[in-house]
Amino acid sequence: MNSNRRNFIKTSALVAASLAIPSSKIMSTNKLNKTLQNKTSGKMKLSWTPFDLQLKHVFTISGFSRKTTPVVLTRIEYDGLVGYGEASLPPYLGETQASVIEFLKKVDLSSFSDPTQLDEILHYIDHITANNTAAKAAVDIALHDLVGKMIGAPWHKMWGLNKYEVPDTTFTIGIDTDEIVREKTREVMGDFNILKIKVGGEHDKRMIEAIRSVTDLPMAVDVNQGWKDKHEALDMIHWLKEKGIVMIEQPMPKHDYENTAWLTERSPLPIFADESLQRLHDIERMKGVFSGINIKLMKCTGMREAWKMRNLAEALGMKVMIGCMTETSCAISAASQLSAGLDFADLDGALLIANDCFEGAKLENGKLIASDLPGIGVKPAQELKFSR
Repeated sequence: MNSNRRNFIKTSALVAASLAIPSSKIMSTNKLNKTLQNKTSGKMKLSWTPFDLQLKHVFTISGFSRKTTPVVLTRIEYDGLVGYGEASLPPYLGETQASVIEFLKKVDLSSFSDPTQLDEILHYIDHITANNTAAKAAVDIALHDLVGKMIGAPWHKMWGLNKYEVPDTTFTIGIDTDEIVREKTREVMGDFNILKIKVGGEHDKRMIEAIRSVTDLPMAVDVNQGWKDKHEALDMIHWLKEKGIVMIEQPMPKHDYENTAWLTERSPLPIFADESLQRLHDIERMKGVFSGINIKLMKCTGMREAWKMRNLAEALGMKVMIGCMTETSCAISAASQLSAGLDFADLDGALLIANDCFEGAKLENGKLIASDLPGIGVKPAQELKFSR
């Protein structure tokens, strides 16, 4: 068997069997596989650097406010190729730059000679410690970027997705004064086709009315567990529907499945799980409690599990949304590879910061469109110094 044939079989197995997509969608040309030739030796080298994201505006949700978000950027080098990843660390995740770096120090990739062994490598990563999902996502994303560069294709193509068939991405407006929310709305008018409003406080109706005074765009609302009474919540949802709201995210406390199921059954709008949902094993108990799920790479350990979550939720007849934290274009571009064909997208995280250090997916007519660069489709926008 010649080397081209071996490389073709290797790539087809990676993409078709391991990723479980139809073989008819696999690119079978030598061009796709040529970068795998002579990539059978060497070791992967993982390194990282902490980085602080500066938000353009103070960001307030039900519970807290912040002006910065810490992240840890990762890179994996292998045979002259480099894959980039990211862990975003908003306070509620419970991870810090120090905890992520401590986790990454435990990662030893020396026993893996082939980066395309995604299942084996990520199984090892997942079992180093419990939790640490953002830290694990930083490795997962970098590994996917590296493998995509080895194969020579972006992941949306390897998954058989059309990058233009994506939902409009929401633009998030945090809880604030009438004047500020109107200002934020005016700033993005013409760029977005749907807004996402953070609610869950005593001034929810006031905020919605303030935004409605300057735009008639459809809106999603994210309650972040801020409502406690199911009857008041249902009344609020009926009022929101009259105001042009199209979906509700995490209205009740994350473990209050009984009242959430009651609300979902009666709600005129779809209700999505966020804080109630972390990983693949959570999805089946979301069936009947929520209308759909919001998948976030930082909570589910990265792209590998996110793809499996998408497929399982759709098989269960649930709606699917792809979401984000405040992130650079590195993690946002990774998520954008998954967004085609989904019901909702909330991928504005990099658009909320003033110091994005990557270039990747771009906003086009209200949609975040993935790059055709191989891997996750990014390149650094400035010099970054990684160390181990």
